[in-house]
Amino acid sequence: MAYSSSLSFSVCLLVLFHGCFAQIDLVTNHHQDQPWGQPQPRRQSQCQLQNLNALQPKHRFRSEAGETEFWDQNEEQFQCAGVAFLRHKIQRKGLLLPSFTSAPMLFYVEQGEGIHGAVFPGCPETYQSQSQQNIQNRPQRDQHQKLRRLKEGDVVALPAGVAHWIFNNGRSQLVLVALVDVGNDANQLDENFRKFFLAGNPQGGVVRGGQSRDRNQRQSRTQRGEREEEESQESGGNNVLSGFRDNILAQAFGIDTRLARKLQNERDNRGAIVRMEHEFEWPEEGQRRQGREEEGEEERERKWQRRQESQEEGSEEEEREERGRGRTRSGNGLEETFCSMRLKHRTPASSADVFNPRGGRITTVNSFNLPILQYLQLSAERGVLYNNAIYAPHWNMNAHSIVYITRGNGRIQIVSENGEAIFDEQVERGQVITVPQNHAVVKKAGRQGFEWIAFKTNANAKISQIAGRVSIMRGLPVDVLANSFGISREEAMRLKHNRQEVSVFSPRQGWQQ
Repeated sequence: MAYSSSLSFSVCLLVLFHGCFAQIDLVTNHHQDQPWGQPQPRRQSQCQLQNLNALQPKHRFRSEAGETEFWDQNEEQFQCAGVAFLRHKIQRKGLLLPSFTSAPMLFYVEQGEGIHGAVFPGCPETYQSQSQQNIQNRPQRDQHQKLRRLKEGDVVALPAGVAHWIFNNGRSQLVLVALVDVGNDANQLDENFRKFFLAGNPQGGVVRGGQSRDRNQRQSRTQRGEREEEESQESGGNNVLSGFRDNILAQAFGIDTRLARKLQNERDNRGAIVRMEHEFEWPEEGQRRQGREEEGEEERERKWQRRQESQEEGSEEEEREERGRGRTRSGNGLEETFCSMRLKHRTPASSADVFNPRGGRITTVNSFNLPILQYLQLSAERGVLYNNAIYAPHWNMNAHSIVYITRGNGRIQIVSENGEAIFDEQVERGQVITVPQNHAVVKKAGRQGFEWIAFKTNANAKISQIAGRVSIMRGLPVDVLANSFGISREEAMRLKHNRQEVSVFSPRQGWQQ
């Protein structure tokens, strides 16, 4: 009997310690192999693209103070890239209701200005705004998390599950285009777009990215022979609070059930963008503080980049020494604290990575100038081409590129591995086209110029250029070029050296269309 008890105790200890060691090993390997900010695996998608089309939004949902448009998620090019694409148009004094998505989001301010707020769980409310209401003749100060000013050209990043809102306090319409990376590993659901609203009663199509019902519901209703109708406004609330019992909500918030029922917004027909009745003013002190913070952020960014360049060689040597001693470097989670993550990056002409006074400019937003993107595994590229200029033929080495035309017009050509042009058309403002990874692409501006924002599915998307001063042609020996193309050495030399520009090529006399 004693032997049996001792044996049972030993087995229990063995199981317990095995579980503990397994957890320790799991955490250790996680920090060694995938430290904070290291690339997360993406879900593999089928990319059998034989033909591409420039796409316009398919679904439009009007609200009290604006509208939301969605591109068709079922398009093959979006399925290939594992993304969803949408656009918000917010009127003056319009408020995009607080919401969050199940996947990381990157949005670009195409037009206008506004105020953006994002709430990170557990972070302190360290900012104050003056309230219009006075209690006992004393002005009340409202505490909240950081607010950010939005201007045309801003790129803003949002992790999955982080609630945010946007208010248009400008003098014109505020237009935002957004990419939601539903194929990102942070999205533990399926690859259908989902937007979770914390307030209001938005249309079901806004919640589901333009889809009136999910596929299973549509299939089930079709099998029963029921007629599908275009969805308008939901009779029941479409926010996450509307599904709870009002008495539970009342207890959770410490309020009465009458107010709890108001939170559920069941009879609210204003949609996802509502007009703000209570005036929201950005405090003067907040403006000065925001300006100082942005200047400080830009200065810290410049210093950080200079420090990175000066320390890069030393860091590589240190890493080699550590590897030689059998150790690997891993992130400790403190590179940038969660609560102080910078979400916004501006793309003015002065910050361009490539500038050609006769051709245009290219500005890149990646994890080097917006570190949170390393966590989201997304980046962006803003391009401006002048009259008849060309963006060098290239391919994206490690990312899909989803291109949205913001101004002007031009021609885009995309070539597959078979040497076939799967896209060769004129594009204009408001259209979207996906350039799959490793597919060669070239852009040529029309007479009115050509501008775009490209969202890329890698924190540090890289391109390999086919022509120009930093191209693959320049890196190949003349004899290799001559024999590969069956041309003379003189022709190969011209092929290598005729274009001395980088990325953006100015138009040449006699070549303009």
